[in-house]
Order: sequence, then C-alpha cells, then structure tokens
Amino acid sequence: MITVTRLDHTRFAVNPDLIERVHEAPDTTIHMVDGHVYVVEETLDQLTDLIVAYRARILATAQAFSGHSED
Repeated sequence: MITVTRLDHTRFAVNPDLIERVHEAPDTTIHMVDGHVYVVEETLDQLTDLIVAYRARILATAQAFSGHSED
C-alpha cells in the first residue's frame, strides 16, 4: 500500500496494483480500476516515486523470503 493525502489533509492508503491511471491538471487524481476517483495533494512524480518504492519493497521482501541474494 502507498499512503496519500486528500486535499482536506486526511491520509489514506491505496493499493497501487488497483490504480488504472493518474492524471495531473492541476490537481492530481487517482483513477482506480473500480471507478473510484481520488483527488490528492501528491504530484504525479511523487506518486510515481511512491509506487516504485512500494514495488521495490515487495521485490526485496520476496527475495528475503526466498533466501536468495543478488551478489
């Protein structure tokens, strides 16, 4: 999950695997595969960074559980 902030400054978590697209003009909107749309404070670039970091954590965790190293 990634944590994002609504325009009223409340925070919530989103499963990035369920994001269909993100649009920025000027507000950033997250469009989910189920049709929900969220307007958030984070920029498109910040959301991209959050999603990349999330996926890196998933891969690192999977690698740790499998006992393999990339040396």
